[in-house]
Amino acid sequence: MSVLTATGEAEQMIRLLRNHHALSQVITTLIILVVSILLATVLVYFAVNVVSTRVQQEDLSATNAHIWVNAAGQAEGAIMASNIGGRDVVIKQIEVRGVPCPWSSVFYLYANTTAKTPDPGLTQLLPYQTYPVVAGAVTSNGTQLFANKLVAAPGQLVLPSGDVIVIYINSPQSVSVNDIGTTIGITVFSAQAMYYQETNVQAAPPA
Repeated sequence: MSVLTATGEAEQMIRLLRNHHALSQVITTLIILVVSILLATVLVYFAVNVVSTRVQQEDLSATNAHIWVNAAGQAEGAIMASNIGGRDVVIKQIEVRGVPCPWSSVFYLYANTTAKTPDPGLTQLLPYQTYPVVAGAVTSNGTQLFANKLVAAPGQLVLPSGDVIVIYINSPQSVSVNDIGTTIGITVFSAQAMYYQETNVQAAPPA
């Protein structure tokens, strides 16, 4: 009887060990599965976060820069800025040849960029406006190029994502009649970056 009892106990121990081993394999598999899911979730979250951050990055395109000087030596500047990034931008300062332009000398308008009726001025060179620039329509040969009209800048300008702004500047202080034919730059500053475009100074068309 003692031998049979010992044998039965041994078989029970073996079964318990086998069951424990099988249970350990199941638990290990579950742990690996859970860790894999958590890791995949973290990676997806990180990728989405990176993509979202990039989409929301600031990005302006400064184009269509011009500087004219008339026979009396009075200068006028113009530039177009497009917000092609994913976030709104505040234009904090405008410089011509490294010299800040006072906001009292700045006029601006927002261009109409809708697909059905985009402003014709979006695809043309910005024209010279009889000095001094004042609030009103931007025209070329009697044709109004933008639906909106120039208004005096109150100070820093907000440029929403996807919008285009047209800026005219009276009397940039660093430009004179002697600069006609030379290349100088206009710089648009935001809180995060600066956007620079060069242009050749032109003689203003006769009135």
